Amino acid sequence: MNGARRPQPAAPPDLEGWLARLEAAHPTAIDLGLERVAAVGLRLGVLAPAARVVTVGGTNGKGSVARTLEALLRGLGVSTALYTSPHFQRFNERMRLDGVEVADAPLVKALGRVEEARGDADVSLTYFEHTTLAAFDLFARSGARVWILEVGLGGRLDAVNAIDADVAVVTRIARDHAEFLGDDLQAIAAEKAGIFRKGRPAVIGQQDAPAALRQSALEVGAEVAQAGVEWTFSAEADGRWWWRCGEYHWGGLPASGIPGCAARGNVATALAALVQLPEAVGVDAAAVARLLDGVRVPGRLERIEAGSLEWLLDVAHNADGAEELARVLDDRTVTGQTRALFAVAARKDARALVAALSGRIDAWYLPQLDEPDMRNADELASQLADAGESVVHCGDGVATTLAALQGQAGPGDRVVVFGSFRTVAAVQAQQGWG
Repeated sequence: MNGARRPQPAAPPDLEGWLARLEAAHPTAIDLGLERVAAVGLRLGVLAPAARVVTVGGTNGKGSVARTLEALLRGLGVSTALYTSPHFQRFNERMRLDGVEVADAPLVKALGRVEEARGDADVSLTYFEHTTLAAFDLFARSGARVWILEVGLGGRLDAVNAIDADVAVVTRIARDHAEFLGDDLQAIAAEKAGIFRKGRPAVIGQQDAPAALRQSALEVGAEVAQAGVEWTFSAEADGRWWWRCGEYHWGGLPASGIPGCAARGNVATALAALVQLPEAVGVDAAAVARLLDGVRVPGRLERIEAGSLEWLLDVAHNADGAEELARVLDDRTVTGQTRALFAVAARKDARALVAALSGRIDAWYLPQLDEPDMRNADELASQLADAGESVVHCGDGVATTLAALQGQAGPGDRVVVFGSFRTVAAVQAQQGWG
């Protein structure tokens, strides 16, 4: 910086214009590091919020834990600010105040304030960094009592980590984003543990987490609360379940709106985060059961009944997520066939996802999404054929693929949509479920 501020282009008039500008503003889409965010955040005055901050990291389950914690706190009358990513249909989904998406107008103003501070700092920001700072700015102005922030990628160097969390949560650790995090689980765990802080709760949602996760938390001096050690949960005979941590013992809890063991683990992890906050004092089992009964998380093992078909929408895009999806399919049998609509990013291990669902899919439908980094549908069909799977439709757009699927499906059939956020989003949009 030379002290003379560079001239800035005129601010875009609307959210669409801002997002288009931000997509092209930085040399790379992902550029991990906290220096730029800290420089701009300090000028905005948003890095030491008066609110309590819960940061949620991990490989799988982050969004589910964050949304569940939001629902629990709101049910207790606590004002919340929630930041998650990516979105399905609208960018505004990423920022919620008391359960309501932030409207375009205040979001545009926040993006402008970040741009002003960025110009003063004379640094470049990625799309994610700029929009994360806009979320911080909006949340600080809202007066929300608890912020819930979902990590974008990794943990230690993610923009969200520019704020010290009062409670840090790491859900499950699995292999994903190898181009940034590598494929060694211990190293991935250590990177995600970078959100832990000395003297503050570190909630670990995985009982068999890589040892480096708990070790890193202890080394930094965090107060560790790990599944199977400091807190635990288990199913009851009638399908309900109980959860216990120290003085808290809550039984008769309902299965949330999300099926599967991992889903219950995500809810249990949200409870473990909740009890670290003073807002949880005095909450009893009946209140928790009431609050959990209405929890829904879009696109995460989301079940939709439409006509004679059962749809299961899931953003599973790595082997760990696909294995949980397979367990849900095993637990929830149907009278008809199970059909899969599947599209996945080119950088993902598609063979591992297919292998996880081996023998569970009767017919595969492979649309070609209009996205440059999605795997070619013909290439995917070849991989499925090598695995002995039956591909019945390949290479058309989502609308044509869905029409073919629905034309061939019969009563009692199940349709599984998975592979990426964009796959689920495309089907949501086409079906009017967004």
